[in-house]
Formats: sequence, C-alpha cells, structure tokens
Amino acid sequence: MNRLAQLTATVGGVGYLRPAPGTWGSLVALPLAWAFHTLGGLPLLALAVVGTYIKGIWATNEMTQGSDDHDPSEIVIDEVAGQFIALLPLSYASWMHGIDILAMWPGWVVAFGLFRLFDITKPGPIGRADRRGDAVGVMLDDVIAGIFAAIGVIVCAGLWHGVLQPMFNQ
Repeated sequence: MNRLAQLTATVGGVGYLRPAPGTWGSLVALPLAWAFHTLGGLPLLALAVVGTYIKGIWATNEMTQGSDDHDPSEIVIDEVAGQFIALLPLSYASWMHGIDILAMWPGWVVAFGLFRLFDITKPGPIGRADRRGDAVGVMLDDVIAGIFAAIGVIVCAGLWHGVLQPMFNQ
C-alpha cells in the first residue's frame, strides 16, 4: 500500500482511533481549519477545502484499489473536507467583519454537530453520493454533508442574531 496515500487518507493515522473514527476525523479538522483561517482567512480555508478534496480522492482511490470496501472506516480525509466546508460561513463572517473566529464558538459547535448529523444519517443526495461506490463518492457525500451543515450554520446564525437575541435584549 502506498504509505503517503495511507497517511493522507487516515489524516496521519487519526482514522485508526476508535470508537467513531469519522468523529475523530471531524474533530481534528477543527484546529486545522482554525490554523488555515488564522494564516490566510477565508481564501486559505477555501483553498484547503479544494486541496483536501483533490488529495482525498487520490488517497482514497489508492487505499481502496483491489478492495471490495470502497469506504473503509479508517479513511477520514473526507470528514476533514466536509468539516472545513461546514466552517466556511464562520470564516467568512470573521474575515469580512474582523471578528475573532474563536469568539464565534457557538457556531463551531453547530457546524460540528450538524456536519456529524448529516454525515451519519446521509439524507437525500448525501446517501446517493455515498452509494456511488468509488473514491469520488466517498469524498462527495461529505462535501454535500458539509454544504448542508454550512447552510444550517447560516440559518442558525440568522435565527439567533435576527430573531432570538433581539427578543432577549428587550
């Protein structure tokens, strides 16, 4: 097996942690996303999404060649890409408005929770992407889950800042 592909797909071995390797992969994405955002704001985090997706397809393809299992649990690079996407609205708000991204910690919790929910339950197009049975499907289901989670983050932020918080401040 290609060692570089294995290290990439398992995110340095994080995918071998038990239980719930996908959750561990999502957790390790959080400080990575913070680092990318801190170093280069939204543009660098967006670039990290693209790079992680491309590297993930390559690494997943390498790791699953000749195997009946198209999505072994130790492959967690897909969770990293999806979690990065779920965090993009926070990176955008921080970058555009000069807000410390860590000050938006409730959004981080929402992004993590929603991403895990969509990744585990695989509603609609997430499940269809997962059933592709190839490396693109492995990555794509988490990309779509990340997009759903990002939309959820935006909706929750709108509800909190636009409806609930003003009610509490009266």
